[in-house]
Amino acid sequence: MARKTSILAPQWWDYTTLDDEILNDAARLTVEDFPVLSRKGFKIVFYDTLEDFYLAEALEYINAWRQGTADKPAGICGPIGPTEQLPLVARLVNELELKLKDAHFWGMDEWFLDGKEVGEDHPLSFARADRQLCFDRIRGNLRMPESNIHFPKADTSEYVKSWQGARCVVMQGGQGDVKHWAFNDPFKREGKYKDAPPSPQEYRKLSTRIVDLHPITVMQNARTSGGGVVTGVPTKAISVGPLQTWQAEKVSIWQAGMHDNPFGMRLTTFMISKKIADSAVPMSLLAEHPNVQFNFYRPAIGTCEVEMH
Repeated sequence: MARKTSILAPQWWDYTTLDDEILNDAARLTVEDFPVLSRKGFKIVFYDTLEDFYLAEALEYINAWRQGTADKPAGICGPIGPTEQLPLVARLVNELELKLKDAHFWGMDEWFLDGKEVGEDHPLSFARADRQLCFDRIRGNLRMPESNIHFPKADTSEYVKSWQGARCVVMQGGQGDVKHWAFNDPFKREGKYKDAPPSPQEYRKLSTRIVDLHPITVMQNARTSGGGVVTGVPTKAISVGPLQTWQAEKVSIWQAGMHDNPFGMRLTTFMISKKIADSAVPMSLLAEHPNVQFNFYRPAIGTCEVEMH
């Protein structure tokens, strides 16, 4: 049977092209249903306060960095979105006097504009946000060497190579409205993908690369970071790939309800739990990763019932 056309962006693949049965089953999930969706390789964790949520997220940085040694450096790949954990990371490093000389950090993504990655003077720069919210707040005697901080660039070769030089203990991420991690968005519905999106096996081979952003992603970033000014958001980015994601020992996704809605959080949880992998819903491909954890701020899960505003 032919796949449906997206009701959100007809020239693209996205979750609205899935079979209605999957969408309806996900929408019916209650908060009480979530714990039973855990399975081997997929853990679901709840937090009842935002303070606990973001502290736990920050502690993943600390636990990863503490594992680094001169012989076996270790680190974390982290997102911009959420960002609330980043000042907490810096505070914890300073308070614990954690020396980061054997620690590494990989940024997940960066905007691509005018043929290159945006500079750190760009107001939406992810590297700028990481530095201002975290790294610049760490005391000088504790900071990791600049050579251990890896931000993706238009020439991805150095970034890709850096993944061979240290263990990635955990890759953190948020979940966007289009159900991505990093900027691993669905593909355009064109060429060889006109009638079907890439297979999960094909999508998983993708390395760090320059990507076209789904219109939903552009709109979301305007909403969450740009005051709604869509024209100020680039339509291309550089994204860490599934290839690097599968090099991470663990993938930890943090959902406080700021970047996706009750339905979206249900959909990817349901698909990963049931091992339904479809590249129109990129996050669902994590169904095939051996160690995934979804972290939820419980009040944000909400419901999918109609509520007029």
